Amino acid sequence: MKTVLDILKLSTTYLEEKGIEKPRREVEELLSFVLKLKRIDLYVQFDRPLEEEELTLLRELIKRKAKGEPFQYITGEVEFYRTRISLTPAVLIPRQETEILVSKIVESLPNEPLAIWDVCTGSGCIGISLKNARPEWSLTLSDISIEALAVAKKNAEINSVEVSFVQGDLLSPFQGKKADVIICNPPYITEDEFTHLDAGVRNFEPKLALVGGSTGLEFYKRLVSDLPHFLMPGGKVFFELGTGRGEQVKSLFSEDVWARKEVTQDWSGHDRFFFAQILLK
Repeated sequence: MKTVLDILKLSTTYLEEKGIEKPRREVEELLSFVLKLKRIDLYVQFDRPLEEEELTLLRELIKRKAKGEPFQYITGEVEFYRTRISLTPAVLIPRQETEILVSKIVESLPNEPLAIWDVCTGSGCIGISLKNARPEWSLTLSDISIEALAVAKKNAEINSVEVSFVQGDLLSPFQGKKADVIICNPPYITEDEFTHLDAGVRNFEPKLALVGGSTGLEFYKRLVSDLPHFLMPGGKVFFELGTGRGEQVKSLFSEDVWARKEVTQDWSGHDRFFFAQILLK
């Protein structure tokens, strides 16, 4: 019967031969997942033998990793802002930068009932984590993808939060309604940028949720003219941005109806988030 150390050595060599970056780390992560251990605990259990069912499962996961599939899709879940988010290839893998956006929203909005829309919700990670952090807020999650909404609904159940769902393109499912806050993390990768993305992203994550057109500004341009009709007086907008597009997005909000417009950075110092507030009247 093979031990933890045996599997680490054999599987690392296998992934290395397949051209996988950081093969040892990838094997450790997958082995930790299968054995339900922390990575550090593997080092004190090198002599532990693997049961046949554990070995069978690990082999399947290693084969998927050898094809370049992201770890988060292989395990089917990820931790995001104190919530557990289930994943399928129908939705993007939540990024750490998006956790910054959620944190900024939680810190800047009052602890009182607010109507908040999470547009282009994907896995639902933004809306669900906000509802988890602020139960008094009313969250509606929307997406054009029926498959993505199915994942978001599952995540709402997993995290025991009550949120609403609507299906449609951007703000179209909200006709006749107004929100206090509208959040959107839209597709903002250009067609050219997409060709240069990591293979794990290009080959496995949904292109529909990544590519925003030839300039990466297309979705923001579509939203800016519609937003004033869907916001309550003093309503606020929060966007995630593509790297280096802060001032470009800010310039789109040129109408006098906007009282405030701000671009803020991520941990790397890149323009990553946009905030705007409409006039109170």
